[in-house]
Amino acid sequence: MTHFEDSKDAQFERRPSVAHPIEAVNVIQNPLQALSKEAVIDDAKTFCEEKGLDEHTDLFVKAALVARQPDQFNEIDELTSADKSALDYEATHKWAGTKQLYFAMFMCALGAACQGWDQTGSNGANLSFPVEFGISRTLDDGPAGLRDSWLVGLVNSAPYAAAAVVGVWLSDPLNHYFGRRGEISIASLILTVTPIGSAFTHSWQALFAVRLVMGVGLGAKAATVAVYAAEMSPTRIRGALTMGWQLWTCFGIFLGFAANCVVKDVPRIAWRLQLASCFIPALPLIFLIFLVPESPRWLMKKNDYPKAFRSFCRLRLDPLIAARDLYYSHVLYEVEKKQGGGKSYFSRLADIFRVPRIRRSTLAASTVMIAQQMCGINIISFYSSTVFVRSGYTVEQALFASLGFGALNFVCTIPAIFLVDTFGRRSLLLSTFPFMCVFLLATGLTFLMDEARTQLRTGLIAFWIYLFTAFYSVGEGPVAFMYSAEVFPNIHREQGMAWAVCVNNFFAAILGLTFPSMERAMTTMGAFCFYAGLNAVALVWIFFWVPETKGLTLEELDQVFSVRTAEFGKYQVKTWLPWFLRRYIMWDKDAYLKPLIEKSHKENWAEDGALTPTEKHLAV
Repeated sequence: MTHFEDSKDAQFERRPSVAHPIEAVNVIQNPLQALSKEAVIDDAKTFCEEKGLDEHTDLFVKAALVARQPDQFNEIDELTSADKSALDYEATHKWAGTKQLYFAMFMCALGAACQGWDQTGSNGANLSFPVEFGISRTLDDGPAGLRDSWLVGLVNSAPYAAAAVVGVWLSDPLNHYFGRRGEISIASLILTVTPIGSAFTHSWQALFAVRLVMGVGLGAKAATVAVYAAEMSPTRIRGALTMGWQLWTCFGIFLGFAANCVVKDVPRIAWRLQLASCFIPALPLIFLIFLVPESPRWLMKKNDYPKAFRSFCRLRLDPLIAARDLYYSHVLYEVEKKQGGGKSYFSRLADIFRVPRIRRSTLAASTVMIAQQMCGINIISFYSSTVFVRSGYTVEQALFASLGFGALNFVCTIPAIFLVDTFGRRSLLLSTFPFMCVFLLATGLTFLMDEARTQLRTGLIAFWIYLFTAFYSVGEGPVAFMYSAEVFPNIHREQGMAWAVCVNNFFAAILGLTFPSMERAMTTMGAFCFYAGLNAVALVWIFFWVPETKGLTLEELDQVFSVRTAEFGKYQVKTWLPWFLRRYIMWDKDAYLKPLIEKSHKENWAEDGALTPTEKHLAV
């Protein structure tokens, strides 16, 4: 038993934080500050003895002292000048990282590109495969046209339905037996075979079946790649690196649209080539993923600390930094394990709904994942070519307009890399959703224009869609998967992320299934206005249910989600909103925003004497 686990007197540390317009300032606890310097040294020595790291005892003693005083390392006498130089370099060079770290991020980028390319391969194919399979009739043809609309939606939604029902839930056992890298390799193998198989189908039933299998790979990979990136990334740039999932998903979307345009003039088999091209980014990932380190936090869960340390050493600039990150992660992981609930698969899955701290993570992650589908972006990702044809474009023009959407989606995601760890996750969401709502509404209303003014009408529709895409790409697009990958405790990260991706893919399946029929029943104008309204609903949900997470380690996020949902909502309405009005409407520069977490901990700890204060923040 370590000194940390026995501690009865955890202390608070105020972290410096800039009050951005949308975020709250939090007071976050460093539990190691509850211990004396001597106790931390003893704890580090015990840790090395128990975990097979005896040869690194001196290093971990220094690492533990740095973890106790991360911002005052120059005052630690045990550190050499080289140690202090390494820590100072890390603090002053935000983007400095090892080649292995950035190569690992490149592998994650390939995994994300698979996801985006698979989304848009069917976008161009929607213009021709229904004709090939005899399911292209419209509502003018009566019940047969309605049936065909549902069948086209069924084929498009198949991967996302399979991902939600099967794929994401396979991620936990695959991760357990094969590790993060092995799971990604297996999913990539599925995503190599199935696109090629879809090109050889000769009925909508066969295409539907192949796309179902594809969905298993999509779901398994989506539930792991973002988690893998988050677990390897340094805290200071974790948001930027983890949001590479969305950046490279957008790049995959762009490549998918580009492939659609390249093969558009191939007679009869254009749709087959459009679907088959999705295998391209998946093929190298099957093998290259094993050239990067395994997730050190996954190795820590397997109690293989020597390998976890070697992995951290490959990912960090200095052994002292690697030891610090491993030791601090271990300290908080031990607290998680002490109250972490059941150990079986289904018990851990139940924990994400029954343990209050984890349930709040589930609510927040589910909210951002549902919001990604509610905002309507996948109307464009799945059906942009069809929408542009409805607005008056030719087939060729529609494909190139979709290519423009894909390019803009990728380019506008890049600024989020530099904003997500400074401006914040919650801030990006709340500052972009109002614009998304307005521009999607404008898109729908533009369909009311006289069709005789075709050139102006089609130009405005593309303009509003592009503006909507720009704001989506800075906010909801990059935040959804990144946020979900970081908010769950280490013990429950696979189940939590699987649930979040399940929610995302389930509603993607609903969108893909219903939009063709919705468009015909409500008209294209009505469908866009409907999704504009959902943007407003999503904005309210995010305001009340999604806390800020920037600038904290994965383990420190336990404290963020110790705050009860009702209390968080009350704080937003009664404390944050008046402060925002005073500071940014009335321009009162002296307006002060009272921290939320400081107040919450003191109130919550008093309610349960069975846990120490340090442990209480996990169990509340």
